[in-house]
Amino acid sequence: MAVRNLRKIIKIDEEKCNGCGACVPACAEGALQIINGKAKLVSEVYCDGLGACLGDCPQGAISIEERIAEEFDEEAAKLHVEKGKNAEDKVMQSCPSSLVSLFDKKEPAKQVKAEDGGQTSMLSHWPVQLSLVPPTAAFLNNADVLLVGDCVPFSLADFHTRFLKDNVVLVACPKLDDFDAHLKKLTEVIAYSAIKSFCVLKSEVPCCSGLVSMLQRAMQNAGKDIPYKVITVGIKGDLKST
Repeated sequence: MAVRNLRKIIKIDEEKCNGCGACVPACAEGALQIINGKAKLVSEVYCDGLGACLGDCPQGAISIEERIAEEFDEEAAKLHVEKGKNAEDKVMQSCPSSLVSLFDKKEPAKQVKAEDGGQTSMLSHWPVQLSLVPPTAAFLNNADVLLVGDCVPFSLADFHTRFLKDNVVLVACPKLDDFDAHLKKLTEVIAYSAIKSFCVLKSEVPCCSGLVSMLQRAMQNAGKDIPYKVITVGIKGDLKST
């Protein structure tokens, strides 16, 4: 039976918390996780009550209170962290493409010698495939998200400078990929992240319209109403509608 005593432990104000996840890596004991878009204390036994996570919360949603709680268990916390690392390592070993990366901000694309690759990439993060993006990825917070059909960038010669610049991109195909799996992932992304807006960039081919219904259903499932617009691209790169 767990021992409960009066001690100091963190308190999370869910009204202030926006689910940014900045507190999660700040907790060496792994006591915090983002669940349903909010920071949560996974277990009282993992929290030492020292408040290392306080300074990392931009919303000031975390504080220290004194209440009856289970005693901090250092060994349990170490095992918990190790288990999490092992699980993460297995994911990375099985699919290195899922490694989350943020790139330096790029200056506006400029013409360079053709042999040097043409224009500068506007991509700011990795991964880009919806199925590989963690719902709690930091690059999703306060982002304008571009939900793009797989084929669309091949039609648009100026995709990077016209659409990708200043946006976070998620790539999916509603026909060839598992629609239900994408819907589930997109629902989690919307629920766990503070996304500002969506732009659905779809092809004129009928199957690509599934991206719009996917977004609408995901927002409904997540209980959020996020502004979005739809842009249709012709197979030859012309814009059919905006």
